[in-house]
Amino acid sequence: PGKLLLGADYSQQELRILAHVSGDEGLKADFAAHNDVHLAAAARVLGLAPEQVGPKERSVAKMINYGIAYGLSDFGLAQRLSIPREEAHQYISDYYAAYPGIQRYTVEMKILARDQGFVSTLLGRRRYLPELTARNGALRSAGERMAINMPIQGTAADGMKIAMVRLDAALRERGMRSRMLLQVHDELVFESDEDELEALATVASEVMEAALPLDPALEVDLKVGTDWEQMDRYVRDDG
Repeated sequence: PGKLLLGADYSQQELRILAHVSGDEGLKADFAAHNDVHLAAAARVLGLAPEQVGPKERSVAKMINYGIAYGLSDFGLAQRLSIPREEAHQYISDYYAAYPGIQRYTVEMKILARDQGFVSTLLGRRRYLPELTARNGALRSAGERMAINMPIQGTAADGMKIAMVRLDAALRERGMRSRMLLQVHDELVFESDEDELEALATVASEVMEAALPLDPALEVDLKVGTDWEQMDRYVRDDG
């Protein structure tokens, strides 16, 4: 009673990391312009004006956007969209044509992983990939997907842990009663009194957004409520 929950959720954290590690100018420009990156991807890949992109086209683009970061193959995309493999292959080819920096990243990571036997997060944490030398083709393919994904997803995990450690220290230093309760994927959930809510929102946003120096920079979305299922968007007084 008398407490509120504050949810602080990274906005498209892994796509921002993908934009950073790939250096793709198109994806970075979409983030810089605060565009809907999935709608923008659909327009680029399908050759449509943004106003011509419907929910179906945006949904396909969203799946490819996130799927590429997980090493998604044309076979995997075909299964998820229930379309012929040839059509899925064309989707991915058109995506790479629209975002050449991302295609370059996927190729370079496979080569690097084979050469050195591991890949690393931006902070240097390694994952060794013995699968890349396996005789079994399915295992080698899995290793290639890990080589593409681990620097992205692993960096996201590193950044979240850094934010949690720094937030714990920041709350203690400020003598705040608010508590960090839970981490779920790219979200942190806090418990707070109403009179501390604004201060908590500020410190949570600033610490989380500064956890990783990326281009495009990390952004945090906030929501508040009395239970986790029913929370409303929260906008800080300072904007």
